[in-house]
Amino acid sequence: MVTFFLILLFASLFLNLLNKKQEKRNNAGITDNNISQQEDEGGMQTELHPLTIESLRRGEYPGSEIVIEQTLDPGVNYNRYIASYKSEGLKIYALLTVPQGEKPSSGWPVIIFNHGYIPPAEYRTTEKYIAYTDGFSRNGYLVFRSDYRGHGNSEGDPEGAYGSNAYAIDVLNAVASMKKYKEADPNRIGMWGHSLGGFLTLRSMVVSRDVKVGVIWAGVVASYPDLFSRWRRRTPRPTMPGSRGSWRQRLTEQYGSPEENQEFWASISANSYLKDISGPIQLHHGTADSSVPVEFSEKLEEQLKEAGKTVVLFTYPGDDHNISANFNTAMQRSVEFFDKYLK
Repeated sequence: MVTFFLILLFASLFLNLLNKKQEKRNNAGITDNNISQQEDEGGMQTELHPLTIESLRRGEYPGSEIVIEQTLDPGVNYNRYIASYKSEGLKIYALLTVPQGEKPSSGWPVIIFNHGYIPPAEYRTTEKYIAYTDGFSRNGYLVFRSDYRGHGNSEGDPEGAYGSNAYAIDVLNAVASMKKYKEADPNRIGMWGHSLGGFLTLRSMVVSRDVKVGVIWAGVVASYPDLFSRWRRRTPRPTMPGSRGSWRQRLTEQYGSPEENQEFWASISANSYLKDISGPIQLHHGTADSSVPVEFSEKLEEQLKEAGKTVVLFTYPGDDHNISANFNTAMQRSVEFFDKYLK
């Protein structure tokens, strides 16, 4: 009989301890949806999932001094270089263009240029997007196009953009590096992105107040639930060395589907934080884009308007992912938008 009562007593004490721990968790607003939990003698500690926007906001992005690695042939009215900077200790290469002529007293306005997907092993700093960078460089902008880690000669593994914040971290360190650069105006930094680069642009603009304006062409700008359910590439891409397989599979196995765990999937979506966007946004999208649905840009426009933000969307009937048939028009509109909000 005594043993029976002792068992009941210990069971009661154990349940009481569990209830107190749960009450402590509830009072702190802690859930299992978007954090991993650890306990030690000091009590509950929390760690955000590294893909969340809040985790990205808590990071440090000191950038570094810009190092000129190679001088290239100049453009029509600007100088061209291969430069480098540091991101999480990695040496990241970039294309840098600097306008010729007398520098403004505050420095040249800057466009951080975020390129779209190119197979990392095939990527070269001086190839692709030449007409795009030229369009901004010849119009008085200092252009800085990061290669991202693992691309070309940049150090690190190409982890991909959607299952890791690695590329976003490289872009945020590019912003910080430009703020240190003697030729640049640290208070006039804009950002341009195409496709995957549009995803990075939107992500950067809900994290950093240093990006004053953004222009996105054919951007992967949907929320993660929409990316999960409404976006599949026609040709599967090779698994990146550091990606550990499909981000959809990994996140679903750990956190459940978007229907099962809405809080987590919202926490990793820039679209959940549009009230914090750092500046006006201009969107461009071809209606015949077979890589990224035009609906992504249309929905983002609606969401930004609902958040009371400045946004302009241009769609190009029958045009493709690169807006090839209307390139000159889209470029002129992009330059004019930067001129209005950055120059």
